[in-house]
Amino acid sequence: MPGHFEPVPGGGAAIALDDVEVSILRSLAVQLMELIGPGDEPVEGEDPLAALFAEGPSEAPSDPALARLFPDAYRGPSTESGSKSEAEEEELRAASAEFRRFTENDLRTGKRQNAFAMVRALDSLAGAGEAGAVLELTPDDARCWLGTLNDLRLTIGTRLEIAEDDEGGAGGDPTGGLYQLPDSDPRKPMVMAYLWLGVLQETLVETLMG
Repeated sequence: MPGHFEPVPGGGAAIALDDVEVSILRSLAVQLMELIGPGDEPVEGEDPLAALFAEGPSEAPSDPALARLFPDAYRGPSTESGSKSEAEEEELRAASAEFRRFTENDLRTGKRQNAFAMVRALDSLAGAGEAGAVLELTPDDARCWLGTLNDLRLTIGTRLEIAEDDEGGAGGDPTGGLYQLPDSDPRKPMVMAYLWLGVLQETLVETLMG
């Protein structure tokens, strides 16, 4: 999929997408919202201040993809022996749990909003056809897209078991050899989506920094 972002006057970004590309991106964004979970919209009659200070979970998510999207805030440096003491580990766990309790709900809301912004923008291209159509994003929408593209790559990378420090891969392959999979391998579409999202993310970063 050759689509890539280009700058537009005013600081936004534009990309040409056909119906297939629109459908894939929209499906991925919707799946991301489903993975993150439903929104925490205040119920009727609820004190908005109470909702604002509602506490979130203190434990890391059990799903590896969610754990990568919402990592522990404090991991800390290792000691000279290569590992932390039990007391240091416990202190870091307690600090991470406290930080997560007061931030994860807001982080989830922000990621859902970013993904929804992507869906809303893609819906404006309904009926683009095989010839495609040009989608123009405002600077704010472009930043939402950048966040969602990053979240999608982290999620897919986790499903493909691509480590955070393995982005360089072997021989220039960011998937560490997964790119060489035969077409019959069920992971191949996910690998192709991962690589395509990487191109979109890279060109969008370049566009916003240009």
